Amino acid sequence: MGVKKKKQTQVTSLTICHPDLETLRPLADVEGKNLASLLLRCVQLTDGVSQIHYVKQIVPLLEKANKNGMCDPTVRSCLDILAGIYLSLNLKNPLKKVLASSLNGLPEFFLSEAIQSFTSRLQEELNTTDLYSYRKVIDNLSSCMENFDLGRTSVNNLLENVLHFLQKSLIEISEENRKLAGNHIVQMQLMNDLLVGIRVSVMLVQKIPGFQRSRLKSSPTWQSMCELLSIFTKFLTDDDLLQTIQSTSGLAVILFIKAMFHPPEKIPDLISSLLLGSADCASVPAWLLDCCGNLCCADVSQSALLFLCQGALTMLDWQDGRMGPSREALLLDTVHVLFTLSSQIKESTLEMFLSRILVCWTNSAIHVLESSSPSLKDSLNGNSSIVRRLLEYVYTHWEHPLDALRHQTKIIFRNILQMHQLTIEEPKKSDLATDHFILELTESLLRLEWHSKGKYTCLGCLVEYIGIEHILALAKTVPSQILEVMGDQSLVPYASDLLETMFKNHKSRLKSQAVDNTWIDKWHETWVSPLLFILCEGNLDQKSYVIDYYLPKLLNCNPDSLSYMVKILQTSADAKTGSYDSRGSLGALMACLRTARAHGHLQSATDAWRDLVSSERIKQGLIHQHCQVRIDTLGLLCESNRSTEIVSTEEMQWIQFFITYNLNSQSPGVRQQICSLLKKLFCRIQESSQVLYKLEQSKSKHEPENELTRQHPSVSLEQYKNFMSSICSSLFEALFPGSSYPTRFSALTILGSVADVFPVPEGHVQTVYQLSHDIDVGRFQTLMACLTGTFEEVKILAFDLLMKLPKTVVQFQDSEKLQGLFQAALELSTSTKPYDCVTASYLLNFLIWKNALPSSLSPHLKTQRVACGDGDKSAAVVENNTLMSSY
Repeated sequence: MGVKKKKQTQVTSLTICHPDLETLRPLADVEGKNLASLLLRCVQLTDGVSQIHYVKQIVPLLEKANKNGMCDPTVRSCLDILAGIYLSLNLKNPLKKVLASSLNGLPEFFLSEAIQSFTSRLQEELNTTDLYSYRKVIDNLSSCMENFDLGRTSVNNLLENVLHFLQKSLIEISEENRKLAGNHIVQMQLMNDLLVGIRVSVMLVQKIPGFQRSRLKSSPTWQSMCELLSIFTKFLTDDDLLQTIQSTSGLAVILFIKAMFHPPEKIPDLISSLLLGSADCASVPAWLLDCCGNLCCADVSQSALLFLCQGALTMLDWQDGRMGPSREALLLDTVHVLFTLSSQIKESTLEMFLSRILVCWTNSAIHVLESSSPSLKDSLNGNSSIVRRLLEYVYTHWEHPLDALRHQTKIIFRNILQMHQLTIEEPKKSDLATDHFILELTESLLRLEWHSKGKYTCLGCLVEYIGIEHILALAKTVPSQILEVMGDQSLVPYASDLLETMFKNHKSRLKSQAVDNTWIDKWHETWVSPLLFILCEGNLDQKSYVIDYYLPKLLNCNPDSLSYMVKILQTSADAKTGSYDSRGSLGALMACLRTARAHGHLQSATDAWRDLVSSERIKQGLIHQHCQVRIDTLGLLCESNRSTEIVSTEEMQWIQFFITYNLNSQSPGVRQQICSLLKKLFCRIQESSQVLYKLEQSKSKHEPENELTRQHPSVSLEQYKNFMSSICSSLFEALFPGSSYPTRFSALTILGSVADVFPVPEGHVQTVYQLSHDIDVGRFQTLMACLTGTFEEVKILAFDLLMKLPKTVVQFQDSEKLQGLFQAALELSTSTKPYDCVTASYLLNFLIWKNALPSSLSPHLKTQRVACGDGDKSAAVVENNTLMSSY
């Protein structure tokens, strides 16, 4: 696996306009130590990252100037230029945040000058009349209000102008969008500008202190807010706009009403009347009727009503009592409106909005219940109609096609449990599992079919809420029931996640209650024993999915359980060794060990063999009748979570033993797995050999005692070399004349992996083994013989292996042998047998790519040169290239 390069940060450099540059130059001092000199050096750089360094020096320089007790014209001009720089930077440019962060530390002595400069520059921005420049101004307003004290103060100073600008920009952008109907690209950009403008308006009300109710009445600010409220109401009810615009407009409508309506205690009643469509136009304030007449006295669309509910839940203060007792009535009215909309809305995007808003509602209900609201407890306990309808919503949507919506149902269910807990009287909270609602809910979920995916999610929430013991008390066989359905691929992720939640919870609770280690026996009986049964007796799919999904999670939770598994499986392995069509206990044992090692739970391979399983048991697995047992045992030897783990002497002996008996597998899939696992082993040998070379070079005698250093590195390297040489010898021996296709395919594929993993070293790189060093005349002839077979795949593998060998191999430089190959290729090319012609093609390709063909063709090339003239060599080149392209 290659090392991923760290992506370099790209920062667009800051620039200043020409007039500011001309102002700055004469202000720089000769020594280059004042603020003007610093800014001049900064703007002359073209690298934004380097400019960050200069920006961070601004405040320390001003702190030194502050000691003089003067704010001279130079500093004043520089502050003005800094304001211009800040407003000219793109919203996403890191320099903008760095500059804001630096100016937040500005000495108090310079604050008034800086505020004046920023206010002046921002005023110029607000005066722009170019519609397509509005977005830049809106972005600047946003950045000024985001963690930037100077910017926030400047916006507050220009509050009336800012409101007027937002009003003007939203109207003009909306009109432009209407005119360009059909031009989808430009419309999308304009709608995005509208969305940002609405968000900035919301931010303005939330973050700027100038919105005091006493200052709003009969003022230009009040008028601008009324105009903006009218605009938001229009956007909210305009179904031609993006739903995100409508949604954000719903937030803005509620927020502006909250900021403008007085007294605040009556806001819940007003919002309730809007949601229920029961507003009395005669009692609604005139300004509100003018701004939101469509919401007060007309039928409101489903989407507008939905987004008003969202606005009420998001923008009102549910966590304190400022809204008075009416907030509880508003909360109940809101959920009833949402239930009504749930039965009417069919559009998927609105369904998604509705699910999120229901989550918001449950969160708000929890906040209200936490603030001790006795009258609300009866309406929101588990036996209430509202909770029943929420559960109906969960059951109806927990298998919805949209992942995000299914996730929302999980949150709603969890919040239902929390709401119910808050409605229970204090003495009963200590034993929630005996609560009638919880008990009934648990039993109803357990009665459902396990093929219902939502059941797993809700049971997981219940386990986290009441603990697994209470569920096991109702249904002791739940672990076995869940493992049984793990043969269905679509249910596997849900089942394994639920099992993980359950056994983690069970371990935590047993451990906290126990006084000794006997708790582990009960845990093993509950969670490990059903697993071992499936591994020994389950069907193929069950075993595969349990090994891939459940077993790793169980071992990660409690690695010590591996010893228990091995002990149980070792005991039954003699009686149930398995057969051609059954893995038996031995297969289960090897699968457990393989998974444990791949996930790092066998820290030392050698210790594992000595302490957990015998050498004879490993050999038994390597030649087992069932192919998967053989693969799992080989995987146990080849795979490791550490790519540099040393391959032990025992492992090398067992691999040699495996290769002796398993090259002739008739299953293509098994052959592929064998070759893949052996390649992983070769990669481990190659990578661990590099570690050994470094240890050998350091010649350190103070290394800690571990598997890397039990013997001298040179001894391990020599063992590696001998092992690889022995493996390759066995593979070449398997390529004897008349050997089967599976044997040849396996041997040539593994040899190709050896050539790939141990390439010819370049420079000072050391490699523990080179295949080319073991290629003698006989093995060269063996590979050539593979080209003459009838199987195309064998020819390809043999040819590819020859191509991977370096040209320095002695057999490639014997001109007499190469001439003989060329003659053989020519004879085969005239054969009437198709596979002979294919063999000739491979031979000629081999000779061409090894640059062996021109010397073999010397008599023919001389004839060409005589025909073309002694001084013209192009004919030979043309002839050579023609042959290359022909084959």
